[in-house]
Amino acid sequence: MKDPQNIDTAIIRALQVDGRASFLDIARDLNAPRATIATRVQQLLDSGTVRVIAAVDPSFLGQRVIAHVSVVAEGPVRAIAEGLVRDSDTVLVSAVGGDHDLIAEVRVTSHEELHRTLANVRGLPGVAKIDTLVYTSVLKGFFISKYTGDASIDAMDTRLIALLQADGRASYRQMAAEVGLSATAVRVRVQRLLDLRIIKISAVEARGAHGRQLSMGVGLNLNGGHGEVLEQLRNSKDVEFAAETVGRFDAVATLVGRSPAALLDSLEDLRALPGIKRTASWSHLEVLKEDYARRV
Repeated sequence: MKDPQNIDTAIIRALQVDGRASFLDIARDLNAPRATIATRVQQLLDSGTVRVIAAVDPSFLGQRVIAHVSVVAEGPVRAIAEGLVRDSDTVLVSAVGGDHDLIAEVRVTSHEELHRTLANVRGLPGVAKIDTLVYTSVLKGFFISKYTGDASIDAMDTRLIALLQADGRASYRQMAAEVGLSATAVRVRVQRLLDLRIIKISAVEARGAHGRQLSMGVGLNLNGGHGEVLEQLRNSKDVEFAAETVGRFDAVATLVGRSPAALLDSLEDLRALPGIKRTASWSHLEVLKEDYARRV
């Protein structure tokens, strides 16, 4: 793994799985010197190529309805995008190329609230139409920890979550100094939040025009028996996000790659699966908002 770009890609994938993975653990997994990993991680963070943050699982926050909203504009999209970015219900807003001009991921507490949010989107000046998909199951997502319990947190936990939302790799000593606990006590509390799947700490990689990777959204219409397709979406290193949906597609996914050719290869791999009837795709031109740090 002498190619720095290959090392960086592997490091980012490791941080997406565990944002607080130690330099030593990453070095062992990648069979690389610890000093090299430490240097590359710091460069990735300092350059803004990667942010490591904590996100509270949407189910813990009561956000049990997640939707993918595609927008067609009558003219320029910047003003519409600004309205979507300001909406606290959106965690992702991207300008895309394809049949639609913008896409957004919306997280709300109920279908009634989703209807209100969609009405607000339709009311933005310049919106010609919207298409909505509701997620029925998230198959893969770095900031979905699948919280299913009945846990509670206190004010100290909330303070620690806020610190981790700002810097998911903040040391226990740094956080202890901020909140007035010992480093050991902070470690115990953070590990509890992770074990209960209240939070997930992962990496967000810059993409599109200002990033090192390209990404493509794909809508999939499936045949009756599509278990192989779902497994491919879960396990492929080229799939960053995937969900089963209700709407014009049976599933959606986000493919990532270093070049258009790499994205095409990944798309062709999906198209070759017998469980897929047809696909539709769109390119992410500029991600305008990617913010999973919701207040508790």
